[in-house]
Amino acid sequence: MALKKLAILVSKNSKASLQILLLGGLLIPTLVGCEERLNSSAEAQSENGSEETSLPKVQSAIAQQKFLKNPITQKGDTAPQQVVSLRSQVEGQLEQLTVDVGDSVKKGEVLVQLNDNLLQTNIAEAKAELASRFAQVNWARNQVKNAKIQLEQAQAQAQQAQADARRLRKLAEQGAVPEQEAEVAQTEAIVAQKQVRAAREQIQIEKDAVATAQEQVQVQRSIIAQAKERLSYTTLKSPITGVVLERATDPGNLIQPGDEVLRIGNFEKVKVRVTVSELALSEIDPGQQVEVKLDAFPNASFTGTVTRISPAANSQTRQVPVEVTLPNPTGRIGSGLLARVSFPRQTAEQVVIPETALQQQNNQTATVFTLNTTTQPPTVEAQTVQIGDRANNQVEILSGLPPQTRYIVRSSSPLNSGDAVRLSALSTTSGQSEAMTNDQ
Repeated sequence: MALKKLAILVSKNSKASLQILLLGGLLIPTLVGCEERLNSSAEAQSENGSEETSLPKVQSAIAQQKFLKNPITQKGDTAPQQVVSLRSQVEGQLEQLTVDVGDSVKKGEVLVQLNDNLLQTNIAEAKAELASRFAQVNWARNQVKNAKIQLEQAQAQAQQAQADARRLRKLAEQGAVPEQEAEVAQTEAIVAQKQVRAAREQIQIEKDAVATAQEQVQVQRSIIAQAKERLSYTTLKSPITGVVLERATDPGNLIQPGDEVLRIGNFEKVKVRVTVSELALSEIDPGQQVEVKLDAFPNASFTGTVTRISPAANSQTRQVPVEVTLPNPTGRIGSGLLARVSFPRQTAEQVVIPETALQQQNNQTATVFTLNTTTQPPTVEAQTVQIGDRANNQVEILSGLPPQTRYIVRSSSPLNSGDAVRLSALSTTSGQSEAMTNDQ
């Protein structure tokens, strides 16, 4: 071919014929050698290319352990662990309010003071009445003493009257005194006994009066205690340690019994309420650990605990309320934040592969081809595996395919154990991606 090109050049330029012929004599052996080597290399490449293209083309991947089913994820809002409404129990003008929304408060801290002038006056009047009741008790006790003295006098008179009546009766029987005088003496003795009985009854009456007066003292003491308790209601203290969520009024306003003044939340723990389908209840248990993510903290993940599962589902949507509690020691999580709660499936992690990798399926077993990359070209080996649940075109491998084993996802033609194969570009990309994921 090189000689033909040289002849054409000579025919076109006769003046340079001699020079071209001399140069051609030097170049022809070299050109001929190059042409032979190029033809030999092309033939070798053609033979190798045809051999590789005849091998089955496969896509491989690395066996990874994971959950077959995705976690159940539901949205909810954060709320404080405890919310207390601080309300007034008495009527009064609001004189002092020491906190505002967002302020931290401690349990027992004085937050609100109402005007207590009227209650102070009521207590003073009740104490004065108590003093009067005590005076009545003392007077009744003196009456008891007087009645006892009168009883003693009546008893002495009765004894003397009885003695006189007996003496006169004897004298009358002897004829020394008239019978009428003896009868009069007997009558006076009877009257004296009646006076003794009357004196005794008077003592009991006075004792009853003392008891009544003492009861009135106790009643008045109760009235004073109630007045003091109402007075204590004019000072409102925080019942919990937390943060002020809402302030309902301002100083100077008239507060009625039952009016809300402040709302306080305890953020030591935060609750998230979500609803889940009734079909997922079998996979959610009280005390279960769940993952909680908040849009307010996109780079953070929190661990919560299922603290309450409602026994009643919505009859229309078949959704069940579930409460999740997560710790909040720093108080950084506030109220009303959007939360995403992920409930993990109760099954353990297993090797999960696409269903396309299964060959010769039989009940709970199937064949999976593994890839041996130590040979050139790579070869495949058939492995019998036990299969589990299926979901989303994937299947669990319970045994027969250890994690990190490279296996065949799909092949361009049927495979047999020991076959040589060629890898698709997708195999390399998939394998590298899964290996990076496993390393992380």
